[in-house]
Formats: sequence, C-alpha cells, structure tokens
Amino acid sequence: MADKKWSQDVTEHSDAMDLEEHIFTRDDPKEIAASLKRSAEHSTRRKGTPFQSAMSMLTFYINRAGHDLPAKQKKVLEAAKDELRVLFGKAD
Repeated sequence: MADKKWSQDVTEHSDAMDLEEHIFTRDDPKEIAASLKRSAEHSTRRKGTPFQSAMSMLTFYINRAGHDLPAKQKKVLEAAKDELRVLFGKAD
C-alpha cells in the first residue's frame, strides 16, 4: 500500500512537471502524447529536455502501475511513447 501512495504522490506532486488530471487513463495515445508534450514544454519545474521529461513521466507511470495496469491500457500507453517520439521529431 505504501508504494501505491508514494507513486501516486509523485505523479500528482512531482517536481518534474505539471500534468493534466487523469492523463494516463485516456484511451487515445495521440491525446496522451500531446498532453505530455504540452505539459513538458510549459512546465518550469521539469528536469532535462521537454522530450526527456515527458518520456520519463510516461515510463514512470507504466512501471509504477505494474501488474495493476490492464493490458489494454498498457498497450495505449506504450503507443503513446511512439507518439511522443513523433511529436518531438525523435522517431526512426
């Protein structure tokens, strides 16, 4: 239980950047990526580049949700990583 509270606290109050509410529960990878990009570019509390911050926050959420994350939502969030790369011009 402590881990869940800790990760929720980090997600909601992280110094990394400000996030839209419930961003990781949406079902559109493009919408998630666009929101993370906006948050990363506008945040004055992020570390690293906007791309690094957005990708780090997304990866952090996926890792902390772990086994509790439904397979369908994990697929959406993994697709959001690809969308982030496209939005930031980092795609292959």
